[in-house]
Amino acid sequence: MEFIDRERELAFLEEKWKDQRAQLIILWGKRRIGKTELVKQFIKDKPHVYFLSESTSELEQVKRFSSAIGQFFKEPLLETRGFGEWEESFKYIKEKNKRFVLVIDEFPYLIQSNSAIPGLFQKAWDEHWSKSNIYLILLGSSMAMMETEVLGYRAPLYGRRTGQWRVDPMTFESAGKFRKRKDFEDRLLHYSVAGGVPAYWVLFSQEKDFLKNLRDYVLRKGQMLYDEVEFILKEELREPRYYFSLLQALAQGKQKLSEIVNATGISQPMANKYLGVLSDLKIIVREIPVTEEKTLKSKKGLYRIADEFFQFWFRFIFPKRGELEMDRIENVLDYIKKGIPQYLSSIYEKVAIETVWKNMDKFFSFTSVGRWWDKNEEIDIVGINKDLNSILFGEVKWSEKPVGTNIYEELKSKAQKLQWGKKGRKDFFCLFSKKGFTEAMIKRAKEENVLLFKENVSLKIG
Repeated sequence: MEFIDRERELAFLEEKWKDQRAQLIILWGKRRIGKTELVKQFIKDKPHVYFLSESTSELEQVKRFSSAIGQFFKEPLLETRGFGEWEESFKYIKEKNKRFVLVIDEFPYLIQSNSAIPGLFQKAWDEHWSKSNIYLILLGSSMAMMETEVLGYRAPLYGRRTGQWRVDPMTFESAGKFRKRKDFEDRLLHYSVAGGVPAYWVLFSQEKDFLKNLRDYVLRKGQMLYDEVEFILKEELREPRYYFSLLQALAQGKQKLSEIVNATGISQPMANKYLGVLSDLKIIVREIPVTEEKTLKSKKGLYRIADEFFQFWFRFIFPKRGELEMDRIENVLDYIKKGIPQYLSSIYEKVAIETVWKNMDKFFSFTSVGRWWDKNEEIDIVGINKDLNSILFGEVKWSEKPVGTNIYEELKSKAQKLQWGKKGRKDFFCLFSKKGFTEAMIKRAKEENVLLFKENVSLKIG
C-alpha cells in the first residue's frame, strides 16, 4: 500500500535526525491515526530498533525489549539471557554509543505494567542518554495518559523532550488519495465514515462502491469497524455508558449544553466534565461563532461530534444495532440511504472550510475561519482578519440543483446583519455547489468577483 501524506510530520522527524544531538521525540494521537506507519516510513532507511509494548507484565516487557536490543547489536547472549532490569538496558545502550533510532510504540502499556516507568525513563535520559547521540521516539495512542504521564507539567519526563508532534487526522484532500481514481462524491461518502483515519480507508476495497464497502466492512458483525466505537470508548474511559448517552444526544442534533442535559438526564456539572474529556480525546469539539473574541466565556458555544466515524456510527448505526445483531443488514442500509443526502451536507461544509483555507491566497490572509450564527441567522463559512478589516462569507449547497443568484442574494443579506469590523470593512464572497451554478450566477460572479467552487474546485470565470 502506498504511503500517503504526512509530509510535514516526516520533515519534522528528518530535521531532528540531521541534528546529531540526543533527541527525545514524543508522538501521540488517536488510535488508527497512522502513528506507527509514519514512524516506520521514517526509520526504513535508518539504523533502528522498533519495540511494540503490549498489555503484559513488566518482566515480559523487559525480556522482549532485551531480545530487540540483542538482535540489533548482534548479541545472541543478550537475546537469550536478557537484561535483569530496565536500568541495565539503559546503560548498555549508552555504552554502545551508536547513532540509531529507538522507537517505543504504545508507551502507555509500559506505564500500565509499572507506574514508575516515566520516572525510570527520566533517569535514563538524565544520567545516560541526554549526552549521547540516541534518537528516542515514544509513541502513544492513549491521549489522556500521554498528555498527563508523559507531556504533563507534573510528569517526570516534562522538560526532557526535544520535540513533540500530535498526529492529527488527515485532511479530506489527503485522505481522498486513498481513492484517487474515484469521483468527488465517492470520496466524500467514504470520508463521511472514515474521516481522516488512514486505517479505516485501507479497509475499504477500491473495487467496491460506498454501499458495498459499508455493508462489508462496517455493518457486518465480526469486522473491525463493527465494534470500533465501543472498543475505543472502553479503552479510553472508565464510565463509557455516560459518554454513550452524551454522544447519542449530540448525534441527534442536541448541541446546546441545556439540550444535552435534558436529553441525557446527566447533571450539568457532570455533563461539563464528561464533555471536556471527550473534547480532550478529539472526539467532540465545542464550537463558537468565528467572530467571538472571548471564546471561553461565550454563551453561544455549541457541541458537535468532530470525529466522522463516531458521528456516522451514532447517527446511523447505534440506533439500529439490534437489527444488525439479527443480520438485517439490508434494512439498515435502506435506513442509511434515506438519511445520507442530508448528512453529507454537513460533511461538505467541513470540506468547504478546509478548501477555503487552502485557497486563502485568492481572498486575503485569514486569522480564523469557521461558522457563524446568531439567534435567527447562520452562515456556513466566515473567514476574518481583524488587522485587515476583511471578512469572507460563504454558502455551501449539497443539492441536486445548480446554485442561482437567489442564494447569493440571501448570503449578502445575512452578511449585512453580521456586526463585525470597523467602518470600511472589506467583504468577500464565495459559493460552494455540488451541481455547479446557473448562467446568471456565473455572470454575476464575474461582475462582482465572487469565487465559485463546484464540489471543492474553484471555477475559472474571469
